[in-house]
Amino acid sequence: MFSSRRSFLQTSGCGFGWLAASALAQKQAMAAGGALLDKQPHHTARAKRIIFLFMQGGVSQVDSYDYKPRLLRDDQKVIDIADARTVAKTGKGSPQRLKKPLWEFAQHGETGRWASNLFPNINRHVDDLCFLHGMHTEGVAHGPATLFLHTGTTSFIRPSMGSWVLYGLGAENENLPGFMTLSPSLGNGGPRNYGNAFLPAVFQGTPVGRSGLPAKEGNIKNITNTIWTPEQQRKQMELLRSLGGHNMAPGDQEIEAVLESYELAARMQNNAPGTLDLSGETADTLNLYGIGDKVTDNFGRQCLMARRLAEQGVRYIQVNYGDNSNNPAWDQHSNLPKHGDHAAAVDKPIAGLLSDLKQRGLLEDTIVWWGGEFGRTPYAERNGTGRDHNPGGFTVWLAGGGVKAGYAHGSTDELGHMAVDGKVHMHDLHATLLHLLGLDHEKLIFNHAGRPFRLTDVHGHVVNEILA
Repeated sequence: MFSSRRSFLQTSGCGFGWLAASALAQKQAMAAGGALLDKQPHHTARAKRIIFLFMQGGVSQVDSYDYKPRLLRDDQKVIDIADARTVAKTGKGSPQRLKKPLWEFAQHGETGRWASNLFPNINRHVDDLCFLHGMHTEGVAHGPATLFLHTGTTSFIRPSMGSWVLYGLGAENENLPGFMTLSPSLGNGGPRNYGNAFLPAVFQGTPVGRSGLPAKEGNIKNITNTIWTPEQQRKQMELLRSLGGHNMAPGDQEIEAVLESYELAARMQNNAPGTLDLSGETADTLNLYGIGDKVTDNFGRQCLMARRLAEQGVRYIQVNYGDNSNNPAWDQHSNLPKHGDHAAAVDKPIAGLLSDLKQRGLLEDTIVWWGGEFGRTPYAERNGTGRDHNPGGFTVWLAGGGVKAGYAHGSTDELGHMAVDGKVHMHDLHATLLHLLGLDHEKLIFNHAGRPFRLTDVHGHVVNEILA
């Protein structure tokens, strides 16, 4: 006899590795009541899925999309500034030297939206974008702010947004995970950024690759079985199901959940490898995403993979641009020109994704969300060569899926420092994205430990002004 359920699962699960007990626990049917079945939304949905392009570390809004002429006029001028980051460090404000943008701004598209030449390819799509210039959030450091972006809390273990989406809507495709994250970072929240927390394990995100690993090498661990034939695996599954039934006590959901996830793993063996394989794409498509070019190949592969997952009905797809260091990607405290290198790596792939989604008709029911955990300050830092964290005012953009195209909402002050008009808190953005998917953030509730929980806690308002 096995000494515990855990030892039973570990010793009898060799045919599928230990795959299903980790991020692929996608069929916790008894615990979640058939949760992955496609569900009815709370109201008519404008979109079916989200592709989140996470720019880890915080892109400078005043160097990209938030045009502030005063920074040009008062470059190097010293003024007193008291923001959350400064106060957290010193307990008070302090004199700071203003820093002009390093990239030139111009108006683009028929709508004449201001944008710098940091992202020249994305700028060709400004008439499809909806800019939120009055964003603000919680957390002055990467860890808390990144966790808040993903889970709505700066410190506690709470379900990630992708998990909430899957919990609320179920899956469109029973042969693939409904929530997938491409090349996630191991730091600043790590697995918590795609974790299910107290939601049933069926709603956990599935990582593909990891930050620091080339995207062309990224895959789902143990997705193929090179030892057993399909017939042998089928017989093993029948045996596991039989043994599981005999070992389950009344109300014991753990074994059933993992056995069901083994079944998903078996179905994925026939579906996921083909979905993640880019070799069948045309040369024109590969070029559109910058695949084959040393600078853009890695992120281009992630963006193309995101399009393929969207086509296959994956509900929530996160594409991560970052790394595993304490100062991730866009975090330029002392080397702001590095923004240019990062922009060169993501600009063409993101523009390619927008073009590809649009020409395939997918942009109509797909929300593309671009942004980081916060922005950056309008003043210089560390000998005038970088910018500090700024949770008080920054920009994100959305495209497709029921948002107004070629629209700009909200603003920061004349320095690009603090959100002052049309302010959108991260809770508000979460509420709005859920609304576009047909989910009421006040009704999307899970009861745990004697109290109801939701992604937006007791906060959040839908930003109706940006709805098409």
